[in-house]
Amino acid sequence: MRALLLGTNGQLGRTFLEHGGLAARGELTVATRDGALTHGGHGEVADLSIPESLPALLDRVQPDVIVNAAAYTAVDRAEQEEALATRVNGEAVGALGRWAAAHGALVIHYSTDYVFDGKQSQPYAVDAPTGPLGAYGRSKLAGEQALRDSGADQLTLRTAWVYAAHGHNFLRTMLRLGAERDELRVVVDQHGAPTDTGLIVDGTLAALDRWLQSGSAQRRALIGTHHLVAGGATTWHGFASAIFDEAAALGMLARPPRVVPISSAEFPTPAMRPAWSLLDNGGFRQHFDFPPPDWQHGLHDVIRRLAASEH
Repeated sequence: MRALLLGTNGQLGRTFLEHGGLAARGELTVATRDGALTHGGHGEVADLSIPESLPALLDRVQPDVIVNAAAYTAVDRAEQEEALATRVNGEAVGALGRWAAAHGALVIHYSTDYVFDGKQSQPYAVDAPTGPLGAYGRSKLAGEQALRDSGADQLTLRTAWVYAAHGHNFLRTMLRLGAERDELRVVVDQHGAPTDTGLIVDGTLAALDRWLQSGSAQRRALIGTHHLVAGGATTWHGFASAIFDEAAALGMLARPPRVVPISSAEFPTPAMRPAWSLLDNGGFRQHFDFPPPDWQHGLHDVIRRLAASEH
């Protein structure tokens, strides 16, 4: 199996590289926007803002599996850069799909809870009606549709509230601010399941293994959209409080800040966020024999890793 990993310098891409599971399953080629790798070395160049450049890369690498961990993820900036977000998250994904369809390759692609409007009060099923509230969600939905229309064999894995021990994310921002301030105001009326990139990598590899072990009829039943998120539910306020509790228990914070609950209206942002971001992950468990653990499990692991790196 030849695999191509796009977006290797991002939160998810870096976790794939550290995990080593893709490389262990065959020949792995990695790619970033400029070819340079965060921790040194070089890979292929894959700039998804130039979709027409991708077929030449794919022709050269000839992957059996394309893992697209690259994305435009600046949710607020996307309100001013929707054309760019749509090129990266939409048009480029369609280009990957068309090449894969013509060459019998599998595309593993990641989407988001932001394709929904967040107005229901139970976890979203994979076939629930979509209704993005902003430019980022619209661009990701465009990618889902382009990949589906390409006719490629594809697994689109929607996830939510993603974080890691590296990169720019809510957990790392909270730890930085928590060390500087006595009090933080955090939104309490948005609900979701914080999902660490380690869980996404483990789930992706479980899905890939099931795909590789399946016959053509079984593969047809797997093609499509799946929800890959941690179990359980919390709010941004609950997540922040849990982060500080874990960090304090491991001696990372001398004195955790007070976390004050506020409404979304008290913390306006250029892009509207879904109030309800819970995705039903039961189907993933059934299709791929992978029960996603509760979100606290991933938080504990990530905080432990960060604490160990400080010593």
